[in-house]
Amino acid sequence: MLADPFTLLGLTPAFDLDAGELQRRFLDRVARLHPDVAVKKPEGEGYSGDSEVEAARLNDARAVLADPEKRASALLTLLGGPGGDREKSLPPGFLMKIMEVREQIEEVARSRDPAQVETWHRWARQRRAEFIATVAVLFREVVESSGSERPALRLVEIRRQLNAWRYIERLREQLEG
Repeated sequence: MLADPFTLLGLTPAFDLDAGELQRRFLDRVARLHPDVAVKKPEGEGYSGDSEVEAARLNDARAVLADPEKRASALLTLLGGPGGDREKSLPPGFLMKIMEVREQIEEVARSRDPAQVETWHRWARQRRAEFIATVAVLFREVVESSGSERPALRLVEIRRQLNAWRYIERLREQLEG
């Protein structure tokens, strides 16, 4: 993961980002690297080596911030929260609920019944929307309660939500595979 995609694109670190603003910032920064703007070069030479590296970094930053799950993980890291490699726990009760769901999804994936597959895709999209909403609230609480011990607990809770969210995404990928 890149160091700080928010800074690279000149955005205030936040989970709730405007997609249009993200795109505008990306285009503005990548346009500055264009040879016609940055440095006059002989025709046909394209970006300089440094410009190519910087353009790749900007592309990576945009990709991270455009994906809500990756954006949440990047923001969590920036705020000093635990990484997925350190905190592997899930929200209470999640694992028990998901075990039954996983069995059903595995059965549907084997059957390849399009109607059932679509039903589970809708279910996964709904869960994804719920995780996005939950994580957004938790990030707002962290920002509003800075300076107390509460943010540290909220950061761990965000990681747990992201771990569960990733689990749902893997189930969704299993349906596609």
